[in-house]
Amino acid sequence: MSVHSEIEKVADPRRVASSGLASWARRNGLQLGIVAVLLVIWGIFIIFAPTTFLSHEIYQAFMSSTPFFAMMALPLTLIVIAAEMDLSFPSVMALSMTAFAITYNLTINMWLALLACLVTGIIAGLVNGLIVVKIGIPALVATIGTQFFYRGLVLVINGGNGFSLVPIKDTALYNLLVGRQLGIPAQMVWTILIAIAVWIFLNRTRPGAHLYLVGDNIDSSRLMGINVDQRKIMAFALVGLAAAFAGLVASLEINYFWPTLGEGYLLQTLASVFLGGTSVFGGTGTVFGTFIAAFIIGAINAGIVAVGLGGFWTQVIYGFIIIVSVSLQTVLGRRLRK
Repeated sequence: MSVHSEIEKVADPRRVASSGLASWARRNGLQLGIVAVLLVIWGIFIIFAPTTFLSHEIYQAFMSSTPFFAMMALPLTLIVIAAEMDLSFPSVMALSMTAFAITYNLTINMWLALLACLVTGIIAGLVNGLIVVKIGIPALVATIGTQFFYRGLVLVINGGNGFSLVPIKDTALYNLLVGRQLGIPAQMVWTILIAIAVWIFLNRTRPGAHLYLVGDNIDSSRLMGINVDQRKIMAFALVGLAAAFAGLVASLEINYFWPTLGEGYLLQTLASVFLGGTSVFGGTGTVFGTFIAAFIIGAINAGIVAVGLGGFWTQVIYGFIIIVSVSLQTVLGRRLRK
């Protein structure tokens, strides 16, 4: 850049500000895009169903139900950024709650049961990571297998029966995880805290930065000295931990554990990740995008019913979102590589 150009920039601060704004917009294009999608969809729902979407009750419902899959979508973003996939988390939810139920029945200690639940989730995630990384089975195939395996264990151990959580309803654990403070469900607060923690991990720590590098180019990452296997296993373990926590929160909300816990969250979680701008090819993604996308997905079901369409349209739209998101990422990726 010439000296004359530099003098012009100093002389015209508006030009400097405009250049800085454009640069910021380019860096945060994914986040700005998902916020625009949120505003458009919310605007459509408000126009066609104002009674529903201008009442505070609908937002109370969103804050109660959306966190159940948002909690898993946030750490799942880490795995997808690393160019891997985990489809077993719905079964990990149920497996971890089985550990909670067994421990609580044996000890009548809810805190020990909580520990058993979280540890089970971490172990299940570690097993997934070890199978993918050490044995070399593609993550998609491996986690489909463990999804059936974990669900089968739940059904065998429980005999297909559920477990009542009513005795825990008036305890400190219940209030901590799903209680209401000033009308705000505790699970919403936990979702925000998890989002902040995952964002800090991904953007302010070395292991988080390594996940971007691993997903972008695994061979270059190894040449740079990054322990690729360790980073991937760690990401799988975090998803297992999140699935265990989400399973406990979802079960406490209804005061009952069903062996089918988690079966309805797969599409919603994946759609949140991909709609949020995380590339299925790895190396790209944001926690903020996933967080906003989760609430877009959470609003779709209520919005569809509110505008007069049948609830059967929900899965059609979820599938459409996944297809369009991945297609756009593929097209943009090809253009950037040219």
